[in-house]
Amino acid sequence: MANLLEEIGKRKTFGIVSHPDAGKTTLTEKLLLFGGAIQEAGAVKSNKIKKHATSDFMEIEKQRGISVATSVMAFEYRDKQINILDTPGHKDFAEDTYRTLTAVDSAIVVIDVAKGVEMQTEKLVEVCRMRKAPMIVFINKLDREGKDAFDLLDEVEEKLKLNVLPLSWPVGMGQTFQGVYNLYEKKLNLFRPHSKQQQDEVTVIENLDDPILEELVGEKAANELREDVEVLTEVYPELDQEAYENGELSPVFFGSAVNNFGVKEMLDCFVEIAPSPLPRETEQRMIEPTEKKFTGFVFKIHANMDPKHRDRIAFLRICSGVFQRNTNYLHVRNEKKMKFPNPTAFMASKKSVVDEAFPGDIVGLYDSGNFKIGDTLTEGEKLQFKGIPSFSPEQFRYVDNANPMKAKQLAKGLDQLMDEGVAQLFTKEESGRKIIGTVGALQFEVIQYRLEGEYGASCTYEPVNLYKACWIESENEEEMKAFIKRRRKDIAKDKDGKLVYLAESAWGLKMMQENHPDINFHFQSDF
Repeated sequence: MANLLEEIGKRKTFGIVSHPDAGKTTLTEKLLLFGGAIQEAGAVKSNKIKKHATSDFMEIEKQRGISVATSVMAFEYRDKQINILDTPGHKDFAEDTYRTLTAVDSAIVVIDVAKGVEMQTEKLVEVCRMRKAPMIVFINKLDREGKDAFDLLDEVEEKLKLNVLPLSWPVGMGQTFQGVYNLYEKKLNLFRPHSKQQQDEVTVIENLDDPILEELVGEKAANELREDVEVLTEVYPELDQEAYENGELSPVFFGSAVNNFGVKEMLDCFVEIAPSPLPRETEQRMIEPTEKKFTGFVFKIHANMDPKHRDRIAFLRICSGVFQRNTNYLHVRNEKKMKFPNPTAFMASKKSVVDEAFPGDIVGLYDSGNFKIGDTLTEGEKLQFKGIPSFSPEQFRYVDNANPMKAKQLAKGLDQLMDEGVAQLFTKEESGRKIIGTVGALQFEVIQYRLEGEYGASCTYEPVNLYKACWIESENEEEMKAFIKRRRKDIAKDKDGKLVYLAESAWGLKMMQENHPDINFHFQSDF
């Protein structure tokens, strides 16, 4: 048991969230460098060969420069086991990100100094807040011109509704950027542009009135820093660990991820203050990480991580107890026992087989189609973890087979991609035609691209005029039967065989809800 407590204490599992292009992938990569998980940064552009960041798996991401698939990376740093879940920043993948955030204990929010708080960041922070996940803010790209640091703090407080606490402070910005003063440790880190900074030049300055400050950054910057720090110490409180853990206080750090500057300060502070694995709620009861018996849930499925092998990996977040290789566990939904001969841990894009894993860890389970998102594994207890929904899609298209010889491949490809939660598939009751519903338009491209690349199948799309897909249920069987009969052309089934009503307009849906009070229309699948 002591061993379990010790292992739980070492774990820090967090997600990085941001608007696209705020520098999230670069930051992830720099964190991996500190943990020795990778030897060189992927952003190195050498002789026109651009090495891609270790966390961007799929081809389409490389072309688009966005992280589509959430990847998991683990590394060790200062005796802690750090698990990073990188999330797609692109709004079309909000659903994937939402689900990934169910598996983390805290988050780092990345903000671009020039753009400030953007729309997508607001939405994701809202999700973190719903989950009461503590957040640290990293203001990135200080080597470029951007907004005033005080204005940014105000913007974060106002738009993200976070109580901020700056723990580092920039000296200048853009052309005049000279470094970051670490308020947490009273150290000044000097920035040297364009030289690969392996070891930052750190000067400990116990007292900012020390004339050495002028020598280091010049008179103007020294005076500005003194004034700023004076204001900061008056306005902002001391770091209160409990307030941070309750999500009531968010430390803020400034830096430039691409220059590997200011990242270490944030990481050092994060390692000290971020929470270890937290209790999780199930439909039945609260699960404490310290419980002896193993429990965990699947929050993501990724097909074909390795194009040479047809493999699907289910990502399992461990919530309590110790997960062990080759041990029988209950798959609660299927009510059957399963064991896993080669569960994997993810060290950047390298995978390695693990014998045991602890709360907070993410393991990959090779899966031949047994898992769906939200599934629970336990040592026998019937539990269902809360809050891992599918959302009602907002964009729809008919999907047609473009190559009659490859009908089987198309069916299999669609089946597996839908299991991953990339999109949802509805089959119309009347015509049997298949409709794909997604949260964003980019997914249609990703599906087409992956069907071809991974399954050798090709599909075409046809527009279909729909406003929303709603799951329907009713306690009044007669009413339900009559409704289905009358609206047959608008009824479909989702992948799990649940009944879905396809509404053509907001007005039409409203009319249906009013005319059929006994039928419940749901916008989330886990009603």
